[in-house]
Amino acid sequence: MGMMKEFKEFAVKGNVIDMAVGIIIGAAFGKIVSSFVADVIMPPIGLMVGGIDFSNLALTIKEAAGDMPAVVIGYGKFIQTAVDFTIIAFAIFIAIKGINSLKRQEEEAPQAPPEPSAQEVLLTEIRDLLKSRT
Repeated sequence: MGMMKEFKEFAVKGNVIDMAVGIIIGAAFGKIVSSFVADVIMPPIGLMVGGIDFSNLALTIKEAAGDMPAVVIGYGKFIQTAVDFTIIAFAIFIAIKGINSLKRQEEEAPQAPPEPSAQEVLLTEIRDLLKSRT
């Protein structure tokens, strides 16, 4: 099998396409959550702790000098990113929990027994004929 044919089979498999869609939706969801945290959650939290804007919190290690920018540790952005991550992780947890619940319900639902194969039907007929002879 040629390499191009193998690549084509790999690229058009449902799993690869599903993964690509998931990554795109995940990136968009991450932007929504980041905006939600930065614009909705963090301002009230900052107000409750004394009007602090977390995104601007930083520790200056070295002041700016001439052309050299200041060296700072932006721990406020880190706090905001940690809150983003927590919300995203919780949302994914809830989604996976819901999916698993639906899967369990499908597994617990009674299923009809599978149809017997042609060989099983034939063997059953032979058995019944032998029983009727004796």
